[in-house]
Amino acid sequence: MKNSKLTRSLSFILSVVLIAAIALFTVGCNDDQNNDLGEQGTAKTIENGAVYGEGEKSFTFTVVDGEGNEVSCEVRTDKAFVGDALLELGLISGENGPYGLYVKTVNGITADYDVDGTYWAFYIDGEYAMSGVDVTDIVEGSTYTFKVEK
Repeated sequence: MKNSKLTRSLSFILSVVLIAAIALFTVGCNDDQNNDLGEQGTAKTIENGAVYGEGEKSFTFTVVDGEGNEVSCEVRTDKAFVGDALLELGLISGENGPYGLYVKTVNGITADYDVDGTYWAFYIDGEYAMSGVDVTDIVEGSTYTFKVEK
């Protein structure tokens, strides 16, 4: 009788410990995933012709919304990459994903392919970019553009 009670008690305690360990492991894995795929900033509305930031490098940043409305500003920075400069100034926001920064909001406008099939296409001097904004080196005097496309 004592052995049966002891076995049940130990089984119960072991079950509780196992459930707690699984819960802690799951939370830890989710935290790591959120760090890799986390949201990056919030994008503010751009004032046409404004100058944002300070630094040695400068470039033109242009945004074309889904209706073809265009706004441009000058960005000044000491950052090496276009994405870093735009994120730091709050001009874009998005999520880190397996292929780099997935830009979702520019000029206060969200384009989300999963919601409506639209996305922010990235252009360098009028040509569709072959690299992501987060790995594109800043070239003095260049124009970097985001356009809503479907």
